[in-house]
Amino acid sequence: MRWLKGVVLAVVTLIVLLLGMLFAVRNQQTVPLDVIWAELPAASLSLWLLSALVVGVLLGMVAMSGLYLRLRTTLMRARHDNQQQRKELDRLRVQEFKEAP
Repeated sequence: MRWLKGVVLAVVTLIVLLLGMLFAVRNQQTVPLDVIWAELPAASLSLWLLSALVVGVLLGMVAMSGLYLRLRTTLMRARHDNQQQRKELDRLRVQEFKEAP
């Protein structure tokens, strides 16, 4: 089953790479990018679109990092509480055996 996962991953990666190359080849027109405060030099449309994708992914990762850190902190606190409760339960079990006649 593990090899099937590897094969599927390889096929999907190959398809994505081929689609990316096709996208880059089909969008070779040079386009100047005019943002509100600056005009960037002319570059291929595929370069601008792919760089916008990369910037969007990075901004999404930064935006989600706060939520990730909060959830990770909550998980660590819950694990710590769980460990403390297990220790207390083990201590109570041992104490119960000692008190039994």
